[in-house]
Amino acid sequence: MLHFVTRTRSQLDARPEHSAQSPLSVHAMTVAYHRKPVLWDIDYDAPGSRLIAIVGPNGAGKSTFIKACLGLIPMASGRVEFWGETLSRARRRIGYVPQRETVDWDFPVSALDVVCMGRYRKIGWFKPVSRAHKDAARECLERVGMEAYADRQISQLSGGQQQRVFLARALAQEADLYFMDEPFAGVDAATERAIIEVLRTLRDDGKTVICVHHDLQTAGTYFDEAILLNMRIVASGPSATTITDENLRTTYGGRLTLLERASQAVARGAVPRTTKVARRRKGSTKDAE
Repeated sequence: MLHFVTRTRSQLDARPEHSAQSPLSVHAMTVAYHRKPVLWDIDYDAPGSRLIAIVGPNGAGKSTFIKACLGLIPMASGRVEFWGETLSRARRRIGYVPQRETVDWDFPVSALDVVCMGRYRKIGWFKPVSRAHKDAARECLERVGMEAYADRQISQLSGGQQQRVFLARALAQEADLYFMDEPFAGVDAATERAIIEVLRTLRDDGKTVICVHHDLQTAGTYFDEAILLNMRIVASGPSATTITDENLRTTYGGRLTLLERASQAVARGAVPRTTKVARRRKGSTKDAE
């Protein structure tokens, strides 16, 4: 059984002021799996026309936050609004790029077919895809550098190419708010540059993009705003003032200290003893062969 706590007056006063103009307003969201809370009492208002990173350790509830906002998983309590409206009324203005690992890439469709799926709300279900919609889909593929692969089966593309196609599908929705779950995961440097360029163009066009992001080194440079999340929101706001050592230590706990020590060891050129032993063993095996 979940036990909900009563907030004090000071805690209630600390809640953000929710605005009907905000592309995303989260009110007291709690999400639980098998009666175990994963997100607890989340309050958040997303500013418009910003690139926003959701940062936190594994298991912190980052993907869960996105899925709960989109109604893909149920909330134990709370509500979510988009521009002051419910999800059902605002859905046409929202785009979503899921984790690449959750997609069945063996499904026999072309890259162009996948992007056209992003236009189904405009096309209408069970209606043929017109030339105009296909042309719009091709333009989206061009924006992500994949126009030459329009007729290629999606299963024949590399991981980075598949991610670009899914980004093109989101662009085809012509949304005002985009949720993206780890769009940079497992992609090469060229794809990463292409993705951030597209995201910045969306922001400059007045769109809001909320991404789950793992790379602390690029979170502050790629994104205007950050949400530091670990079951609850530790801090949120402009990246420069939110992604601080103190906030990161609070978010990651002891894990960040271990990461810092590892980074310092690499910078000094230090190699763990076990690694040296492994290298000697590898060398001796190679000589034996």
